[in-house]
Amino acid sequence: MVIKHQFQDKMNISKVEKKIGISFKDKNILENAFIHRSYLNEAREKSLNSNERLEFLGDAVVSFMVSQHLFTSFPELPEGKLTNLRSAMVKTKTLATIAKALDLGSHLSLSRGEEDGGGRQNPSILCDCFEALVGAIFLDSGVVAVKKFLSNHLFILVPEIIKNRLYQDYKSDFQEKVQEKHKEPPTYKVLKEEGPDHDKRFLVGVFVEGKKMGEGEGKSKQEAEQKAAKTAFTNHEKIS
Repeated sequence: MVIKHQFQDKMNISKVEKKIGISFKDKNILENAFIHRSYLNEAREKSLNSNERLEFLGDAVVSFMVSQHLFTSFPELPEGKLTNLRSAMVKTKTLATIAKALDLGSHLSLSRGEEDGGGRQNPSILCDCFEALVGAIFLDSGVVAVKKFLSNHLFILVPEIIKNRLYQDYKSDFQEKVQEKHKEPPTYKVLKEEGPDHDKRFLVGVFVEGKKMGEGEGKSKQEAEQKAAKTAFTNHEKIS
């Protein structure tokens, strides 16, 4: 017998199931995928758990299923290119974009602080929720259902990722280019950091022997570094 929590009415289980195209046998597993850890401090039901364990499982399932899909779909690609493609597919920005398209954020249970801070649109929280949802699908319906779900929402992005070269690791490419003529690798420096903790923006510069070769802006230092490297790689074909 499935115990129906009060939270499920608020979350609208049937709407989520319709959106993702999967009907859960155990509604509590689906519910759990949408409970952010911040909510537990304000929840009346002390028996609730956050979605972190499901996220842990879902992260591994997504990585495995993406690896399998790329391995079978692109037999001509070497390991390095497959790794870069997988990284582009499972990164926070990609999974958060899918979560937004599925409107997962509107069903999240958050603390008042996270709610006021824009948590429903926070890429990290949305990515975690997507991975938790995959973990929930795996537990409730198995690997076949997960594969169908990812095929419909994640695997279809591969052509776009390849077309726009979103898989390219510009930091590695630029470093390789620099070290053809210089002994020292490029260095990265945060030039500006602004915004509240939940919506930081970083401006990063990339330097070669003290000379700035490019800048990049992003919501994380890693994203800003990649954009800076892309600018330098694209605009400085000949590095003296």
